[in-house]
Amino acid sequence: MTEQDPLSTTLAALSDPVRRAILMRLAEGEATVNELAEPFDISLPAISRHLKVLEHAGLISRSREAQWRPCKLETEKLKEVSDWISQYKKFWEENFDRLDDYLRHLKQKEQNHAANPTEPDQ
Repeated sequence: MTEQDPLSTTLAALSDPVRRAILMRLAEGEATVNELAEPFDISLPAISRHLKVLEHAGLISRSREAQWRPCKLETEKLKEVSDWISQYKKFWEENFDRLDDYLRHLKQKEQNHAANPTEPDQ
């Protein structure tokens, strides 16, 4: 297995819908493996494998309380993903602003042409 950069490890962990659903559940508070497995039609070992991937990515942590190992959401890695995606949000907002300006220009041109059909377009 090759070493991945931390962001790639986090994104790989987030690529699975079961793991994302587990994170959503943990956003409500700590939960045991059995509690996390309840909504899924998959085995406890499969849930444990998903939890290992999430733990390896730093998205969750597990503590020990007697025989239980409750899982807890760790938000720092999600913030890193959010910060990375935010760079592209600015790109899209600027493109949408330019598209909005262009559409406004076309609409104005169309209105001018309707009001004065004999004048050339500007």
